[in-house]
Amino acid sequence: MMHGTAVCAVLVGACTVSAFAQADSALIHGLWVWKSPTVLEAPGAAEALRDFCKSEGINEVYVSISAQSEAGEEEQLARMIALLQGARIRVEALLSSTDADEPGKHRETLLEHARIVVQFNARHPGERFDGIHLDVEPQQRPENKGAGNLRFLPGLVDAFREVRGIAEPAGMTVNADIQNKLLKGDRKERRMLLTAVPRVTLMMYELSSPGDGESVEQMADKVQRVSQDYLAMAYDGLSGENLAKMGIALRTPDYGELIEQMLKRLDEANGTNPHYLGWARHSYNDSLKAAN
Repeated sequence: MMHGTAVCAVLVGACTVSAFAQADSALIHGLWVWKSPTVLEAPGAAEALRDFCKSEGINEVYVSISAQSEAGEEEQLARMIALLQGARIRVEALLSSTDADEPGKHRETLLEHARIVVQFNARHPGERFDGIHLDVEPQQRPENKGAGNLRFLPGLVDAFREVRGIAEPAGMTVNADIQNKLLKGDRKERRMLLTAVPRVTLMMYELSSPGDGESVEQMADKVQRVSQDYLAMAYDGLSGENLAKMGIALRTPDYGELIEQMLKRLDEANGTNPHYLGWARHSYNDSLKAAN
């Protein structure tokens, strides 16, 4: 895919950001796309993704990439980006890790992936990624589990900041997925987190499930109440213009065919909150499974 050659070209096109890449006036409606080489390899797959986004009101897509991807994926990605951006849909490169909070080889691997995205943009000034979306999950490791265990937070924040240091000079935004336990830290810890990147996305999962007997309205009320509680918790005692805006993500398995109603309730409940970024939906892959 995106090989680490032509380092001298990294800065080429860095300021050629798409016209809508930095637009913050409207609420973000995001969508994860995992295993992108597989998803996009079928004929018409990029067009199908674009059409799905348009039909579901999605204006931002997080596309997983890897330094180990096939060489042929680069043109595939460039074509997808052109299609989506032509429909005024932002595209962010989705980078994942469970260990990048640790300095050394794990951190450097994540940073190298971020540099590869910058290099891709330099080679494709007309089909550039608008941002980097981070899925760094040190809480998955056994030593970091447990309520109140935030020993990994300083390293996680350092990783966020270092990626931001690569992305922003190249004209890209940075958004980082976060878990609700991070919002339960003290004011100093929350300030550390919410000043590391300009955008975060809270993974608000497992509030409900299709078989738990709740009515549609009960599920929607829970989405409203809990999302408002988390927003209040995140920014309690914090002020300043450098605080990240927070999106809230729901996943399809929790709501099935009702996912669209739940996402709509998020906007209705939080649209006037100045800290609210919008919603994100996990994931396009689930929708493809359901369609098949």
